[in-house]
Amino acid sequence: MVGKNIDITTVVDQDRMAAEISEYWRLWDSQRSTKIQEWKELRNFLYATDTKTTSNNLLPWSNTTTTPKLTQIYDNLHANYFAALFPRREWLRWVAMGKGENLEEKKKAVESYMSSKLRASKFEDVASQLLLDYISYGNCFASVEWVNDYSIKDSGYVNHYTGPRVVRISPFDIVFDPTAPSFRETPKVVRSLVTLGEFRRRIDTENDSEYAEAVFGKMMSARAAVNDSGSNTTFNKSEGFVADGFGSIQQYYGSNYVEVLTFYGDIYDQDSGKYLSDRIVTVVDRAYVIQSIENPSWLGSAPIQHAGWRLRPDNLWAMGPLDNLVGLQYRIDHLENLKADVFDQIAYPILKIKGEVEDFEFQPAERIYIGEEGDVGYLAPDTTALNADFQISELERRMEEMSGAPKSAMGIRTPGEKTAFEVSTLNTAANRIFEHRTAHLERVFIEPLLNTMLEAGRRNMINAESVKVFDPEIGLEFFQEVTKADLQQEGILMPLGARHFAERARRVQNINNLYQIKASDPQVGAHISGKRMAQLITEELGEEGLFGENVAIEEQFETLRRQQDLEANMEEELANQQELGV
Repeated sequence: MVGKNIDITTVVDQDRMAAEISEYWRLWDSQRSTKIQEWKELRNFLYATDTKTTSNNLLPWSNTTTTPKLTQIYDNLHANYFAALFPRREWLRWVAMGKGENLEEKKKAVESYMSSKLRASKFEDVASQLLLDYISYGNCFASVEWVNDYSIKDSGYVNHYTGPRVVRISPFDIVFDPTAPSFRETPKVVRSLVTLGEFRRRIDTENDSEYAEAVFGKMMSARAAVNDSGSNTTFNKSEGFVADGFGSIQQYYGSNYVEVLTFYGDIYDQDSGKYLSDRIVTVVDRAYVIQSIENPSWLGSAPIQHAGWRLRPDNLWAMGPLDNLVGLQYRIDHLENLKADVFDQIAYPILKIKGEVEDFEFQPAERIYIGEEGDVGYLAPDTTALNADFQISELERRMEEMSGAPKSAMGIRTPGEKTAFEVSTLNTAANRIFEHRTAHLERVFIEPLLNTMLEAGRRNMINAESVKVFDPEIGLEFFQEVTKADLQQEGILMPLGARHFAERARRVQNINNLYQIKASDPQVGAHISGKRMAQLITEELGEEGLFGENVAIEEQFETLRRQQDLEANMEEELANQQELGV
């Protein structure tokens, strides 16, 4: 099928394979050049303080004010997406996919392990950055890596963090074949820049071999040869050597950086006729293969996840919520500055001088001497432009609706009196696009990322780890030991955020309406279980510790018993005082 692999002339000649993988990067990157220009234009509008840095800078207006409506929608979407994805402290659940012993204990172990790793690796901070990509570019990418972060002190090794960690991949730093049937199946190339020192450290800690040392020697020799040859020498180098972000090959080799291209996917070797599945090939300087291995992941695909906001048919590059709104932002700034220029012309009008008029200064109480048929007057501008406020307000309202962020998400109520049911119905309809996009992101991106993290933990974990476990019944945290065997049970991690957030809100609203009916009509209330209703409310609110059978009666007796004890103590104290004559 189209787009599921790349064709390489030979995998035996490592330098040839490096050049061909680099050519795939150049080809796929050049094919999206128009889209990259659109991303840059959008970014300029998002962070603009005036129109001088945007495409509005060519307009002949003296005012250069920009109305940050696009930025406000951007911030609004980010805040609401984040709140919907992570609505509570414990938003993760593990569901067993098969039968086994002690499933409840293993469930608690997996959830505790993952919750601990998510907090320690600052997953929510990375997710916040990924949401910004989701909104800005319509595409977000992330990978999972195993981290063993430690430092060496006088006392020995100091471990900072060991475990899986989510890593954001900038949409500018990844390319793939957009004609593939899915992102999982398409071959991918990820670009990164590291310093020479960091690259040397990676060789020492991750790929300590004679071959890697030989490649590093070639890299350093190439840099020495280029730097010693002089700046006026013509370099007849292949285009595959030119690294993005550098003006020339001399500047690249003279810098302190190494460009690393990492290929993920299937390769067809034309010389041998062999088909190599699920490979990882690392290319440096677009000239040398430093590593070529089979993907160690048990999931059978690259540990890279992708989500798109508005999916395109037959194209894996998706559109973003703000892409179609750049033109409206341009229009708003155009009208705003047009109106301001008209105000300036009214305050400082252009003078019309006719006939012979002596020179004068335009100031209050100035005398103007004019000859026959001479005249001095104003060129009054057309004040129709002052009505631009109505057009601007309409454009802003349309931008809010088209972005999938309704006004109700900002706490603005639509006019007119409504019942509670009508308000709930309107909110559900108005937020449908927002809920759909958030649930899509959670289903195709957050959930696979979490399970990729769990797979990395199962595969790389060696020693048992002690993690914090929160017991909702007693409201305390304690430490539990988690072993590799605890993570081996077949199951899936499911985030309890967006897909349950709106549904939970509707269920709580319906339960509240039912409670009102039960309270108002005793005949109906006699057939509705108050115990079950109380249990449902606490479950939907995520506060299961509030529910207990007849707990209110027990608390009343406890309060009454405590009150009686205090009264008895008071009577005894008064009796003692009377005996003492106090």
